[in-house]
Amino acid sequence: MTRRVRLLLAGLLWLPAACVTTTSTERGTVENSGQVDYAEAARLNTQLGIDYARQGQDDLALEKLKRALDQDPRLADAHSTIAFVYARRGDDELADRHYRRALDLTPDALVKNNYGVFLCAHQRADEAVRYFREAAQDKAYRTPEVALTNAGVCARKKPDLDGAERDFRAALQINPGFADALAQMAWLTYQRKDYLRSRAFLQRYQQVGAPTPETLLIGALTEHALGDTVAARAYEQRLRKEFPESEESGNLPRAPSP
Repeated sequence: MTRRVRLLLAGLLWLPAACVTTTSTERGTVENSGQVDYAEAARLNTQLGIDYARQGQDDLALEKLKRALDQDPRLADAHSTIAFVYARRGDDELADRHYRRALDLTPDALVKNNYGVFLCAHQRADEAVRYFREAAQDKAYRTPEVALTNAGVCARKKPDLDGAERDFRAALQINPGFADALAQMAWLTYQRKDYLRSRAFLQRYQQVGAPTPETLLIGALTEHALGDTVAARAYEQRLRKEFPESEESGNLPRAPSP
């Protein structure tokens, strides 16, 4: 049985995505007075780096972010963004270093969530869960259900099913219609052979979320476990039809030829 888990990256949201039209030199922005405003230049280069990172242009993003850090080594946004880019490129040591530096400069909840994603992906689950839960406790964090769901996903990978369920339920207490937490609870209750609750969570998911290979698979497995072969086959047919190239579809038993 495939049990794919997905962590939610908070994204590069800490600066606006507006276009930058200010003229800049190699070391900074030149004002009319002829003086270089390094702090403003660093901020603008960081914003450019975020824009390039959003577009997947990592080389250009790194160029701008390195320049920003040369101009202002204490700019937390630049550290957190370059960490994100390094992590995406697989430069794990540099990503870890810059995430830690960003958090040394400012304990931002978005950065804690993204660092937690990085840690969980590198089998550092205990550290990751701690950062996720810290992010969720930040009163200024607008989407604590994201961090709590990530904490549950990472706890489940340990495995710590009790801790995972607490986190998923906490996420749903904040946002009862949060699709990712509902899907995770459907998986977790299926793992615990609590098939009726698995069905119930999946039904709640279907009211707010689009079908995915994972949710269709858990639907098929749950209905088979409950003895409803008609419903199970309906899920299987949808999975094969809507996601024919998915791993989940490939793992289903093939129907016999007519």
